[in-house]
Amino acid sequence: MVTLGFAFAALIGLSLGLLGGGGSILTVPVLVYVLGVAAKPAIAMSLPVVGVTSLVGSILHWRLGNVRVSTAVPFGLLAMTGAYAGARLATFMSGSAQLALLAVVMLAAAAAMLRGRRDAEVDAAASPAAPRFALLVPVALGVGVLTGLVGIGGGFLVVPALVLLARVPMRQAVGTSLLVIAMNSGAGFAGYFGTVAIDWAFLAGFIAVAVAGALAGTALVRVVPAAALKRGFGVFLIVVGGFVLYMNRGALAGATSTTRVARTASMAGSR
Repeated sequence: MVTLGFAFAALIGLSLGLLGGGGSILTVPVLVYVLGVAAKPAIAMSLPVVGVTSLVGSILHWRLGNVRVSTAVPFGLLAMTGAYAGARLATFMSGSAQLALLAVVMLAAAAAMLRGRRDAEVDAAASPAAPRFALLVPVALGVGVLTGLVGIGGGFLVVPALVLLARVPMRQAVGTSLLVIAMNSGAGFAGYFGTVAIDWAFLAGFIAVAVAGALAGTALVRVVPAAALKRGFGVFLIVVGGFVLYMNRGALAGATSTTRVARTASMAGSR
């Protein structure tokens, strides 16, 4: 199982290098269901995996001229604020509830990948319309909160936001998103630091394999058809997200039951 887990680590890095996001969303399910790590430590450990891998990828993209630092820094700072807050908020949630929320996010990411078209994104980036920076603020904060809560980089949200709102060309959006993800993940991990036990030796090995995958992905970004890859990866996310949601269905049932009890108590008190 360890070998399989590290094979997935390479896949996570590969997708980060190729797509600027998406693969990081698999880190927590791999740690939990393949390698047997408990939910909360897995979410915390996923953040340095995603962060370091994304940082390496962003450096490589920067050397290719594909990182717009002037956009990444303000977006990333806002996302970092949300990520730290999300990590602190996660202390009030059960691990199962966090995994159920992750599954919902995975299914949303899959829908975005299957619906989106690369050529449409490029056309939007080339539009003469002015950037809509005001809309980037809630998006950055929202991505950050999700990062802290469920341990994702949020690239599937960051890339479209950079393209459609900041008017960043698609190729630069991929590289820029990696820098944002690195900043975001670092702040999220800071929010968890000291609250969960971390196996540092294992974490270092997992990161090393993921980084190797990111290096390979960045090298292949010019020759691999990203649109087809996104579609295939989207279908895979549906399968994995559905599995995670099924495994943590009790958390959703519990939340529904709590809501019903609260509603009944409120109605009784108003009589």
